[in-house]
Amino acid sequence: MRSEFKLKMFLCFAGSIFSIFCSAQTAKKQTDFGIEEHTTEKRIDISIDGKPFTSYIYPDELMKPVLYPLRTSKGTLISRGWPMDPRPGERIDHPHHVGLWFNYGDVNGLDFWNNSTAIPAEKKNAYGTIKHVAVNNMTVGSDRAVLEVTKDWQKPDGTSLIKEEATYLFTAEGDLRAIEIITKLTALTEDVSFKDNKEGLLGIRVARELEHPSDIPEKFTDANGLATEVAKLNNDGVTGHYRSSEGIEGDEVWSTRGKWVNLEGQIKDESISLVILDHPDNVGYPTYWHARGYGLFAANPLGQKEFSKGKEVLDFKLKKGESVTFKHKVLISSGNHLSDDEVNASFNYFSQKD
Repeated sequence: MRSEFKLKMFLCFAGSIFSIFCSAQTAKKQTDFGIEEHTTEKRIDISIDGKPFTSYIYPDELMKPVLYPLRTSKGTLISRGWPMDPRPGERIDHPHHVGLWFNYGDVNGLDFWNNSTAIPAEKKNAYGTIKHVAVNNMTVGSDRAVLEVTKDWQKPDGTSLIKEEATYLFTAEGDLRAIEIITKLTALTEDVSFKDNKEGLLGIRVARELEHPSDIPEKFTDANGLATEVAKLNNDGVTGHYRSSEGIEGDEVWSTRGKWVNLEGQIKDESISLVILDHPDNVGYPTYWHARGYGLFAANPLGQKEFSKGKEVLDFKLKKGESVTFKHKVLISSGNHLSDDEVNASFNYFSQKD
């Protein structure tokens, strides 16, 4: 009897220790999110477990607010540094490609996509600017950080054409980081036309290592007829590879439709997947992909005539006072390349959210 009693006491004690251990482990794994605003620097920093993840920035030298830079859970930079913070070996084309952004190339005839400080003053009347207006909400919880902001899409004379209300939800699970972006656009004082244009809508300019290897220089022309040279560079360490939900790979992803695209690559010894998920509620779903091997990774559901070579036309419009909402999610995986099944599971979960 005494031996049985001792055994019971031992098991009870062991169970208590195990319970404490599990509680400690659970507490240890809880993610710590942070948001800190720096008004003077026009920047809001988002951190995860005390480490910088990204920032919402709106300096005067940018013609739109963006999330910049983007990092993996290990702190590796996956967005291009130039022109904000140049890094050796980077391309120095398309100065409007900074971080992660949302805008479009033809809104009532104005180009919001290609605007930058590189545009001469005498040509600025053809371009629109997106201005940060207000921070509406900054909250952190045990499972996410939330940032809600208002922006104005402005004409060259400074009058507002569109009000944008954007919500950014930042989450993390292990070495996976995610950004859910909900963008509501409202036409203000007049009807707004988003004429079919290849320059849009949600874009990321990636680090050199995540580009596709290329042996030829290229030239790309924007909607205003301006050409940009993309030079041939050394391909050492350049490992990027696109794969879409439809099984299309590499540069062939450009101008095809898909629910998602996974950009896989390697930066030093770190395997990385960068994924953009579309949402069934979005106009033009499933989106066309404006994904270029030189590092532009963008989802554009509004450029249908351009991507289909005239077989489809959308020319999306908003009447004065009307609104439209777009939903996207960006996944950043460190340490492994996400499989099709894993990305599909994330897409299915995201697509069922209201």
